[in-house]
Amino acid sequence: QGVLVPGLGTFAVVHKQVDNAEEVYVVQRPVFQLDMDVSCLRELMFPMVMIPGDIEVTPLDYWWLSQTTSLPPDVVRNCVEETILLYSFQLRDRQNVTFAFGDIGVLSCQDNFLCMRFHHSCVVGLESWYPWVALLLT
Repeated sequence: QGVLVPGLGTFAVVHKQVDNAEEVYVVQRPVFQLDMDVSCLRELMFPMVMIPGDIEVTPLDYWWLSQTTSLPPDVVRNCVEETILLYSFQLRDRQNVTFAFGDIGVLSCQDNFLCMRFHHSCVVGLESWYPWVALLLT
């Protein structure tokens, strides 16, 4: 499954098959597919990640976020939209800022390279059978 954060991109969990000389592993790993305004990404490099079409992607659930933060859904939506807008302006101005996503990871831009780095705990939490393989692939 995946979650679309409008104006930023999609977070998803994908299955990846890894062939070893002795065994075949299928692991779950987190991915992030960037979907920002092209004017913000001028001259920036970023990994091209494609989320497979069979993965169900749902929009960010502002109502659920409002329940966990005790803020009204419209306030949460405005907060998310303004934060993404601010981040895109910072990218456009070539500021090397990071965008932290709680227990998920950090989206950072350094030396004109924009990259999502997932926290160790996020990767291991998704993959219970072969966490070391998932860590190597992420």
